[in-house]
Amino acid sequence: MSTDGGGGLVLVVEHDPAVAELQRRYLAREGFDVEIEPDPARAPAAAVRGRPDVVVLDLSTSALPADLYRRVSEAARPAPVIAVTGPMDPALGRALGEHRVDRPFGPRVLVGAVAEALRSGTAAEAQGPLRAGALALDPGSRTAVTGDHRVTLTVTEFDLLEFLMGNPGRVYTREQLLDAVWGPGAGAGSRTVDVHVAQLRAKLGEGNPIRTVRGVGYVLDA
Repeated sequence: MSTDGGGGLVLVVEHDPAVAELQRRYLAREGFDVEIEPDPARAPAAAVRGRPDVVVLDLSTSALPADLYRRVSEAARPAPVIAVTGPMDPALGRALGEHRVDRPFGPRVLVGAVAEALRSGTAAEAQGPLRAGALALDPGSRTAVTGDHRVTLTVTEFDLLEFLMGNPGRVYTREQLLDAVWGPGAGAGSRTVDVHVAQLRAKLGEGNPIRTVRGVGYVLDA
């Protein structure tokens, strides 16, 4: 995945050539190799071809930013993706992962975000898979496997399951799960948690470890 550059390879998906060149110069100064893709529609293919260590993905002009983010994240996995956005609804922002930079921003902010994304990605890989019975969840590659069957999860489903598996045996209210997974002030109601838990249970099958605690919320049985 990494190149001969000291910092690794950064795929910059940016429609504005002047902004892309500024980002390239600042990242190169910090020892990163940089590949620029001006067309967001070609970003998934560029991620598969280049196998970058991190992706900087401009979503400010995308009509379907969450869908583009998902496709690029899947193509670039396990590399982290930094979403570059304008003002947006907090719930949509949560769907764009933990690494975000809001426009306008200075190039030093971007360099810091790239370094932080690489550090968190390394920590996730070092952590290794989380396990609960036959279910294994790998935060580094963002994959879930139950038995010998790979489970396809949305970004939010994965984040919810990762949070519960990282805190086995502890009961959480719906409000606590909303804050932890969707973020404070996301505007989602408690019914949102119920819907996502139901979707997870359906995908995980009979061996799913999420249990309802009547009148309180949910707990994951390790």
